[in-house]
Amino acid sequence: MNIIDGKKIATEIRDGVKKEISSLRITPGLAVILVGADPASHLYVSLKERASKEAGIHFEKYLFFATEPQEKIIQKIKDLNADPKINGILVQLPLPSQFNENKIIESISPEKDVDGFHPKNIEKLLSGKKTIVSPLISGIMELIGSTDKEIKNKRIAILANSKIFAEPLQKMFKGSDVRITLSPADPEPFVRNADIIIIALGRPNLLKGDIINKEAIIIDIGTNHLPDGSTTGDVDIESFREKKCWVTPVPGGVGPMTVAMLLHNILEMAKNQSGVSPE
Repeated sequence: MNIIDGKKIATEIRDGVKKEISSLRITPGLAVILVGADPASHLYVSLKERASKEAGIHFEKYLFFATEPQEKIIQKIKDLNADPKINGILVQLPLPSQFNENKIIESISPEKDVDGFHPKNIEKLLSGKKTIVSPLISGIMELIGSTDKEIKNKRIAILANSKIFAEPLQKMFKGSDVRITLSPADPEPFVRNADIIIIALGRPNLLKGDIINKEAIIIDIGTNHLPDGSTTGDVDIESFREKKCWVTPVPGGVGPMTVAMLLHNILEMAKNQSGVSPE
């Protein structure tokens, strides 16, 4: 088994972002909206804050109680849309159940939608137009690319619980046979002959090595917290020890890459909004 080291790749990307920011006469700005008291959401925001500040990105955090009115959050987003110091806006998801996530996301200016979740940005991606890509999706593509294996004309299996994630990801694999499977009871029929497997089901250790008969690339997006306090993915990584597959670990795979690509997005958005030629 070959481990795809997300931490190492993410560090290289973050270092590159920091270096480029220091060479430019602009300071990218990121604003994060955090609603409620969910410990995981607060942890994720703190990681993004630390990474942003280390890279030289101006960071603003706005905390809202779960009891506050939705319109107050939307008004803050509108204010940030008009703030020239802020190049990107992120709403930490999930929101408490009483809030309308779609309405709040849609209040973000598409040009400042750093997560790529605005309907206009998703529509552009699905139609093949250049747009802001979700850090999760671009992070996945970077991880796959790090293996140096050809991805064109391959069989790709995406196992997910929602088309909202799967369909934009599908568009990244041009010229390949991509099959989306939603919430399968048994993944084996869908992955046995796949060259690339992307799994995001939230089911601990579901994918076993004995049902993979190829040198596949496996991207594990599942993050599952076990009763003993440990964290594992959707892939039973120990069962792949004797395989020639490429596998992302959990933790240390997709998570660090998502943060790194968030910083990359903010830099590119700042360059675009300030008139500096983007990549």
